[in-house]
Amino acid sequence: MIVAVTGGKGGVGKSTVSLNLGRELDAVVVDGDLATADLPRGTGPDLHDVLAGRTDPVDAVAEFGSIKVLPCGRTLEGARASRLDGIVETVGAVERQYGTVVIDCPAGLARDVGMQLHSADVSVIVTTAKKPALLNAYRTRELSLNVDTPLASVALNMARNAPGASDGDEGFSVGDYTLGGSDDGDGGEKTKTAAIAERIEAKFGAPTTVVPKHRAVAQAQADWEPVREYAPDCAAVDSFERLARRIEACESRVGTRVDA
Repeated sequence: MIVAVTGGKGGVGKSTVSLNLGRELDAVVVDGDLATADLPRGTGPDLHDVLAGRTDPVDAVAEFGSIKVLPCGRTLEGARASRLDGIVETVGAVERQYGTVVIDCPAGLARDVGMQLHSADVSVIVTTAKKPALLNAYRTRELSLNVDTPLASVALNMARNAPGASDGDEGFSVGDYTLGGSDDGDGGEKTKTAAIAERIEAKFGAPTTVVPKHRAVAQAQADWEPVREYAPDCAAVDSFERLARRIEACESRVGTRVDA
């Protein structure tokens, strides 16, 4: 199974979600951002080499602790030499060898994102509740559906007022939510974050998984380590596990994909 983690806007935590899904799904994480890679670089061949025909995709997979990564190079020359239409063949080869692949897609809606979405069986859209992130996430949803890749889940990331969240100077504010709908008026029985998640589910047509903001998530990502191993009691661990189970639930419903 191939999962594309995308979202349109940079800074919403796609690489964090990708890394942790790699752990939860026992998957290879492909750093699909050819121009501004975010995952560990490694010392061997990378995605630039693969897409330029210099090495086999499986030979470029490296282990970083408990995570398997197909890293991407950092040079402009490498990005320019990469054959974009080789993405489908590349992730397919990794899937045949390892079983499950998670693609950490670049920000934006350029052609490379469309190609990576097309190569996937399902997509996961990462967003915060900020208006620009939500608008870009919705456009990404349209792109995913246009290339016939169903949406498995929306990850509502960095939720500061979600259960288990810790304080911090970033994260979303409920007042920034502008996608539509109104407060439930339920007298506080339902958290505001849960109400936002329900509205996103209705608008996007897919279950929403809330990932709480917690300093342990950022610290784990800085060390390229899954939260489950860095801080196993962190509430975000349950969120990433729930997201993984939702992706697995889609697997039996995924039909045969047609290569580009």
